[in-house]
Amino acid sequence: MELIELHILQSFPVSCLNRDDVGSPKTAVFGGVNRARLSSQSLKRAIREYAQQNLPDARFGGERTKLIVQPLASALRRHGIIDDKVAAEHAANIADKLAKLDAKPNGDGEARQVGTLTFLAPSEVDSIARQVAALLTENPKAKDYEKRLDKFCKEAGLLDGADIAVFGRMAASMPSLTLEGAAMFSHALSTHRSDNDLDFYSAVDDCKPKEADAGAGMIGTLEFSSAVYYRYAALNLDLLADKDHLAKLSSSERRKVVDAFIRATLQAVPGARRNSMNAHTLPGYVLGTFKAAGQPVQLINAFENPVQSKSGWLDASVEALRAHHARLKETWGIACTTEISIPDVNLNAFCEALTQHVH
Repeated sequence: MELIELHILQSFPVSCLNRDDVGSPKTAVFGGVNRARLSSQSLKRAIREYAQQNLPDARFGGERTKLIVQPLASALRRHGIIDDKVAAEHAANIADKLAKLDAKPNGDGEARQVGTLTFLAPSEVDSIARQVAALLTENPKAKDYEKRLDKFCKEAGLLDGADIAVFGRMAASMPSLTLEGAAMFSHALSTHRSDNDLDFYSAVDDCKPKEADAGAGMIGTLEFSSAVYYRYAALNLDLLADKDHLAKLSSSERRKVVDAFIRATLQAVPGARRNSMNAHTLPGYVLGTFKAAGQPVQLINAFENPVQSKSGWLDASVEALRAHHARLKETWGIACTTEISIPDVNLNAFCEALTQHVH
């Protein structure tokens, strides 16, 4: 497969970027010691949001929600189904075909939910609604309507759903909509041993009379961590360009999608506790490679033996990563057509060097 790989080292100060069920920073044991961890799910959501908000050429227009009836009804009205009740009924029918409506409807037809989160692109919603609206003018028989609706749902295109092509989609109710994502992510791990710490905090009651008993209005504790993380992401360019993904886009349009993916992956940060522990940093080192053939290989084993340092973790982690990558290339004959790093070049040059291989 043709493959772009990103190996990212990033230092985060006091933070709780990704929490578990009790609000503690996530961790994992690797190399026999405790490490700070960021789940791949938290990273992917941050990347999707960053691309949607900051990169207009990204075509990351998808929304993952149970509330798909309302946008379907709105799209049907745009395409000529004027009666609100009729639009809501057909929107509910489409939603049930895509993801199965909840068994308990409420009073507002458009507010009904499907049973599972459903990842749809605006182009898919519009395509299905347009074709259904046109079909209804023919007064089709019920059997023909259901057959053609099934076809409309299966053939809706991902023209503005690059995020679905990149991250994939699971659709249990309509397996034909299930799509393997072209991107591969690992959980981010600290390159060194990392144990969570506790922050004791207190809040003062501003309106408490001065003569009242001294003391805080509220006290509590929060867990946090601080670490240098190794992050890995890869993008299968062959899969991205196939007929089920972004084959309908031109090479230049796909190149913009990949450029946006790289920029968002490098700059997006999970947003947990962003107001109280803002830890939005940028990577200290990024190694980007393009392979014309081969398989994805992450470099996490550079840190299986935790990094030891008396002068910060980042420089020592960069040194370990470079040495491990060199050993792997020599031992296994791994060939990289392009190999480039930040800060040796700036972000624009980095993206240009990798996206030139997108066809």
